[in-house]
Amino acid sequence: MISRVAVSGLVALLVAGAAQTTWAQTAGTVTHLSGTLSVMRPDGSARILSRRSEVNSGDLLATQRDSYAQINFTDGSTMTLRPNSQIRIEDYRFAQDRPQEDSSFVRLLKGGLRTITGLIGKRGNMDAYRIGTSTATIGIRGSSGDTMDCTEGCEGVTLNSDQLPRALYHATYTGSYILSNDQGSVIVEEKQFAIVEDRNAAPRILPKDPGLNFEIMPFAIPGQGGPQRAGPQECVVR
Repeated sequence: MISRVAVSGLVALLVAGAAQTTWAQTAGTVTHLSGTLSVMRPDGSARILSRRSEVNSGDLLATQRDSYAQINFTDGSTMTLRPNSQIRIEDYRFAQDRPQEDSSFVRLLKGGLRTITGLIGKRGNMDAYRIGTSTATIGIRGSSGDTMDCTEGCEGVTLNSDQLPRALYHATYTGSYILSNDQGSVIVEEKQFAIVEDRNAAPRILPKDPGLNFEIMPFAIPGQGGPQRAGPQECVVR
């Protein structure tokens, strides 16, 4: 006969195992890669990623010069990193049967990225999909667009990004994005461009494209064309 202590221990192990499995769930997969994409895991390990590599919450992802990487997340959203860019997946949670727990918070540390939303933010909590930057937080509502943080410079991110005044830039293609900081907020609708000069400046709409060259991508993604190129094989950085 199994004692209560043994049963309690077994239950504890099962709960811990379930929690570990939940934590280890894949957030997304690298689907297209041109150049070099690296990851720093929460445990301090580093890898060079390849197509079909998995990414998870806590990962710090970085592209090198002339490198582009597209990640497809489990909710159906996509994110494409431009050259010389870094993001950290701060918090990603998606379970098909638990929309109230949805969360996608990515921090753009430098460079640029293109986002196309999936189910997160379209069901349950409408504010669940966010991008953090050094000068503003960006809320996304069923949208596609480009964001580039040049507050500390962004040479090589686009063709002429090194010539742009230092600031956070955004362009919306579909839907709407909300740029907010302590100074105010602005809704960036389709075909609009926005800027945040620094954390002490309110986000504002630009009268036209300041010359961002966001349309250039080396491989096909939803709504965009272009050739596809194979990337390197995944390996451990020692």
